[in-house]
Amino acid sequence: MAGKIDARLQELGIELPTPPAPAGAYVQHHRHGDLIYVAGQVTFWNGELKYVGKVGQDFTLEEGQEAARVCALNLIAQVKDALGGDLDRIKRVVRLGGYVNCPADFTDHPKVINGASNVMGDIFGDAGKHVRVAMGAGSLPLNVAVEVEGLFEVD
Repeated sequence: MAGKIDARLQELGIELPTPPAPAGAYVQHHRHGDLIYVAGQVTFWNGELKYVGKVGQDFTLEEGQEAARVCALNLIAQVKDALGGDLDRIKRVVRLGGYVNCPADFTDHPKVINGASNVMGDIFGDAGKHVRVAMGAGSLPLNVAVEVEGLFEVD
């Protein structure tokens, strides 16, 4: 039987991607007590790299928000993997760190990372409310438009 969060995903028409493997000498998630730290997730969707380029140059703000949403869904997929498939064990999304690949004069980083924050609220309700950072970068790994890392409280 599907849990509450799986049912919520289905209700929203959201499919989680296959969690990507690490692209370097690190692990994708690490549990420490009741916290799961998830490494920065980029715009992979089931093995395919999407949104390669800069927000504000190659992509619109709205496309940047969609890229951030993809990163957020990868975060959730990683936590699901860490929890053996049981997303109902997530008590709170504690923090997101969002990085936007953009030109130096781009200033809408928070609006881009809202794409990740909003999906957390849509899925987890009040437990999806989190603190965060949203900042710009001159480049990101693989030239992706957005990268998002996360911290989750679990039982």
